[in-house]
Amino acid sequence: MLETPSSFIETDVLEAKLRNQKDSLQRLVLIDLLAGYYAFTNVHRSQDLLTELAAILASHNFPDYQLNYHLFSGLVNNQLYRFQNAKEEFLKAISLLKERGTVKQQAECYIDYAGVCMNLDDMEEASTYLGQASRLLKNFPDERLMARIICREGFLNLHYANYSKAIELLLTADKKITTLNRGLDLKDYYFLTLIHSGLGKIYEVNDDPEKSVMAYLKVVNMSEAMEMRTRISWHYLNVGTGYIALEDYSSAEPYFRKAIEASDDMSQYARASAYANLGHCFLEKKDFDQALHFFDRAEDLYRDSTEDEYYNFALIESWRGRLFAEINQEKSAIKHFALAYENAQAINNFKLLANLCKDVATFYADRKDFKSAYEYQLLNEKFAEQYLEEVNLRKQSELEIKYEAEKKKQETELLRLQATKLQLKALRAQMNPHFLFNALNAIQNFITSNDITAATKYLARFAQLMRQSLDYSDMEIISLEKEIEFLRDYLQINEKLRFKDRLSFDILVDDDIEEDILGVPTMIVQPYVENAIEHGLRSRENGHVEVKFTLIDEHMILCTIRDNGIGRRAARLQRLQDPKFQNYRSRGTSITEKRLQILHHSKEDEMFVETIDLYDPDTGDVQGTMVKVKIPVFEIQ
Repeated sequence: MLETPSSFIETDVLEAKLRNQKDSLQRLVLIDLLAGYYAFTNVHRSQDLLTELAAILASHNFPDYQLNYHLFSGLVNNQLYRFQNAKEEFLKAISLLKERGTVKQQAECYIDYAGVCMNLDDMEEASTYLGQASRLLKNFPDERLMARIICREGFLNLHYANYSKAIELLLTADKKITTLNRGLDLKDYYFLTLIHSGLGKIYEVNDDPEKSVMAYLKVVNMSEAMEMRTRISWHYLNVGTGYIALEDYSSAEPYFRKAIEASDDMSQYARASAYANLGHCFLEKKDFDQALHFFDRAEDLYRDSTEDEYYNFALIESWRGRLFAEINQEKSAIKHFALAYENAQAINNFKLLANLCKDVATFYADRKDFKSAYEYQLLNEKFAEQYLEEVNLRKQSELEIKYEAEKKKQETELLRLQATKLQLKALRAQMNPHFLFNALNAIQNFITSNDITAATKYLARFAQLMRQSLDYSDMEIISLEKEIEFLRDYLQINEKLRFKDRLSFDILVDDDIEEDILGVPTMIVQPYVENAIEHGLRSRENGHVEVKFTLIDEHMILCTIRDNGIGRRAARLQRLQDPKFQNYRSRGTSITEKRLQILHHSKEDEMFVETIDLYDPDTGDVQGTMVKVKIPVFEIQ
């Protein structure tokens, strides 16, 4: 027994309110509720509501409703098989989500858009957006959305004929959705229909028609119970073809009739296929008049299609040939077999040609024309051999695709592991022992001089800094706000404890940066700040560090670390004289530069850190050093 979805809305009540509501803004709220729901249950009504919604939004600025309009339009166009239009609507939604959407809204949109990309046969784009959705949910987990991602990944593997992996993913997605703690919503049931449709297709290609029919029946029962009828013609058709594979024509027939009668599904192609298969059922039952009637109806619908229907015409003509052979109208049989051969040859469908030649050979053998029967039997063997070669080549191609996909996945995982290892190395190299020793020594001096207030204050601040360092070591991404807070604590301890007010600092952030929702790699700036202090300012009496964050674009920010230190040349000489500092830079900033290369997915020769020596333009005296760091950003909530 299926549960009633928690997202079921009382459409009758809302429709009544909408009929009585004159105020356009109040209608806007009602339309928004109904259009999203009808996208899965009554696509034509949703279409009408979205037309009115667009008219209202044309004269009112409501960004949230504008976003929903594009999301719903994307879903509706996808249901109506207008995949290019759906893509355009989702891309508009994605653009708006970057400005005002939550992480989960973005992830859900990426998952839906990936489905459209698959319908457009753009698997690479689909994979990219599913990866983006996964990364968003890594820091903000959501079991419902992760299950949907796994479902889409199952279909990617199905497309590449990686059936074992596809089954594993689809079954995992099914389990995750059906065991959700909160009640299932309508969209969860929609994804469950996708999952079992995918499983049905895998069982079908693996020649397991019984399991295939069971999976397709589950889809039909769920769609009927939830009133999700936008793709129901295809679901009925799948059940019917499953029963044909089992040679159970009596069970197949009602499902083909349901596919034909379904008014909510716009697919003429599904309806044409149902007529053709229904004709095949009547052919097997020897009801030849009905069979011919349905073949004619199917052909008419196929001719209205924008696609080249050589395969379907070949199939219908071969069935007609068999039919006329059965009623001993030999000329008509030969005519239709010839038309079937012509259509099958137009697309070089060797399997269809092999089966057709076998039927024609049988036709001539039954009429004692053994010479013609032998010729078509030879053709059958020739085409069967070509089909087998084609299958082997396809399997080889599928293996190559699987290999490349797995290789790409492993490379991505390797890069992620490298970044993590480098992050841990960088964090271990993060705090200069001199900083730790001097800070603790200064706190000890406060204690021994009975300055309990200062000792307590700075001990608490030092402890907080250490706690942050440990906490962040388990995180790949933190908000820019937390990164700045960490830098501020670090610089204040240097200012008050280590340098005793011989150091000052400023941290500046551009107004257009939303530091609370922009994520950056953990503790990515601190090594450069520490490098400026250790090598530029350690010997200065009035050292100053300025850290400034500016926005480059939506994917990257620029952090500029500027000091008024002794410069790189003098610092290099100083290091040569002080062995304790000779290797410090290589442990801190060099590791961070490798992290940046991996996080930017860049080639080895691309640079994301630039160091500039500063000089007085008039005297040529050294004025310090400036380091520019390009940091990838991630939107978080």
